[in-house]
Amino acid sequence: MLTAAHQSLNVCVLVVIISTLIGAPYGAISGYFGGKVDAFMMRFVDVLLTLPFIVVVGALGHHFNGNWFVVAFLIGVFNWVIQARLVRGQVLSLRQQEFVEAARALGASDVRIIFRHLLPNVTGVIIVQATLDIAGAILAEAGLSFIGLGIQAPDTSLGLLANQAREAVDTRPWLFYFPGAMIITIALTINFIGDGLRDALDPRQTRQRR
Repeated sequence: MLTAAHQSLNVCVLVVIISTLIGAPYGAISGYFGGKVDAFMMRFVDVLLTLPFIVVVGALGHHFNGNWFVVAFLIGVFNWVIQARLVRGQVLSLRQQEFVEAARALGASDVRIIFRHLLPNVTGVIIVQATLDIAGAILAEAGLSFIGLGIQAPDTSLGLLANQAREAVDTRPWLFYFPGAMIITIALTINFIGDGLRDALDPRQTRQRR
């Protein structure tokens, strides 16, 4: 089970890397330029949100025999839209700030303003969402593997272990419940870490001291 947990965490890390590398710049570009550029880019995001995520990722992943890297890559490719929306919202509120105007007056290019000035100022939001994406990724991978559309043998994962133990749930229930408990524990732990980081990094979050 430790090997399966390690593989599931590998999937989560790869998903978060891919979704952050795509979503953060995409959202920053959309929010910075605004207008028609923002409208077009966000409509593309809306289209992705309407796609049946489980069906698309499961069908494509199954086509590649359930390789864990392919499954993680596909989840990451469809998982970046939330990151993009959050970063866009932050950049929309920052693009008229004085430091952006000063950089523009000094002749900084749009690319430099986005990547050297705006993105570093939304790092807190990116980190928090990336942390929460880990929990979402492990649940997505577990769900796909459990229904037979995710990671396949000889690779392993917690969801695949639960799937393989379904028929033995009446005679050897620990084979089914232990992977499920591990999935829940990891997801809850990551969510608690994400909530803590949000409180620590987001200045708008006020915590009452007693």
